[in-house]
Amino acid sequence: MYDRYYPRILGYVFRITGDYSIACDITSETFLKAWIKIGTFKWRGISISSWFFKIASNELNQYFRRKAYTPHTLLDQSLAGLTAFATGRGGQEPDPGTRLEQLEEYRNMHAMLNTLAPDYRKVIALRYFEELSIRQISEILGKREGTIRSLLFRGLEKMKRLIDPPATAGHD
Repeated sequence: MYDRYYPRILGYVFRITGDYSIACDITSETFLKAWIKIGTFKWRGISISSWFFKIASNELNQYFRRKAYTPHTLLDQSLAGLTAFATGRGGQEPDPGTRLEQLEEYRNMHAMLNTLAPDYRKVIALRYFEELSIRQISEILGKREGTIRSLLFRGLEKMKRLIDPPATAGHD
């Protein structure tokens, strides 16, 4: 299970924190807690992968509570580490030009995500990067499905305003 789910959990945590080292620590803590509590896991309509995401989300909550959060930019990260994340899900490595283009898109997207509150980042990452359903996200985050939809809508609206800011009044 570790080999199967570690890359997805690490990717999720990295997208939320923006820091590879912290993401590795949180992901390791997630799997340690899962290992310790595996005897208490009971299948009640929630998959084991959702259980891992739920533990990771709780670890992220603890991380944000412990730390006075200041967003990191991807420029602080090493190019090698980012390239591994940007291209890690494909079978064949793209050509260098395509990789740089993907990396730039990834940097821009992550920079926008970093401006959002953690709740928005979590639902957007779980929905669009991890491709989970509203129901699964609801189970993972312990929030009602309507709340998840609302967070998604508002988070995406905030991102849309970052991409295409409204024209300011007074400029002709």
